[in-house]
Amino acid sequence: MLWYESFDRLRSQRLRVLSDEPMSRHTTFRIGGPARRMAFPETESELAALLDLAAREGYPYTVIGNGSNVLSPDEGLDRLVINTSRVDTVTVVGNAVHALAGATMARVANAAQRAGLTGMEFAHGIPGTLGGGVFMNAGAYGGELCQVVRSVRAWFPGEGIVTLMGGECRFGYRHSVFSEKPGVVLFVEMELTAGDSAAIKAKMEELAARRRSSQPLELPSAGSTFKRPEGYYAGTLIDQCGLKGERVGGAQVSEKHAGFIVNTGGATCADVLGLIARIQETVRERTGVALEPEVRILRG
Repeated sequence: MLWYESFDRLRSQRLRVLSDEPMSRHTTFRIGGPARRMAFPETESELAALLDLAAREGYPYTVIGNGSNVLSPDEGLDRLVINTSRVDTVTVVGNAVHALAGATMARVANAAQRAGLTGMEFAHGIPGTLGGGVFMNAGAYGGELCQVVRSVRAWFPGEGIVTLMGGECRFGYRHSVFSEKPGVVLFVEMELTAGDSAAIKAKMEELAARRRSSQPLELPSAGSTFKRPEGYYAGTLIDQCGLKGERVGGAQVSEKHAGFIVNTGGATCADVLGLIARIQETVRERTGVALEPEVRILRG
């Protein structure tokens, strides 16, 4: 029996599952062929149970949130894609914000602002979910999640549900323990500081304006394409190598910010990978700097 037939036989009847669901509908790049099965758990317990099932039965799986840092293959994914976008409860408890993994960074930042809590302003414009943000220690404008995360509840194969304190997450630049071994964030507790709600909102609006003026938000992308190399800025290096506007098919180095590859219309995964390779080769030849993709590249 094929894995997906076995999954259909065993899955809960109340769990929403789509067959051959295009990944292009679930990634901010708007790229990607069909996932064989895509499941949408709605609670932390459903998410954990689904992960337990996949591990126990040997189903190949990938977990996504908002798909904001993902490049999915044109041929699709012959696996179970677990979409956490509905596992998104956010609550405020004193000076802490508690949120499930599928809550967007913007929603968490807005909840903190309404409660008069400061520390999450940097996250307001980050398009991903909190689970993905913890995975890569997301940050912007001098702020990072490692500065506010008190604890994380996560699922690991063979271990089940584990609670990690902030220091145990081994945060670094675009790095966490989840970069080192397979695991899925379920719940995050963030410790913030009391502040003035109006001032917090003003700061968020200021950062949003800076984003709009400097980033190509009008076109589909996966955010910054490359990690920041030590001592440099990827976008500056790409610009200095004359690659602004460089194209492969429908994929283009943004003319607004060279650190972004954008989908100008009809771009394929192959187009983006080809452009990434061209950028890496050119920058390495001209500057000696090796650029490492920040975008999570899925393989079929």
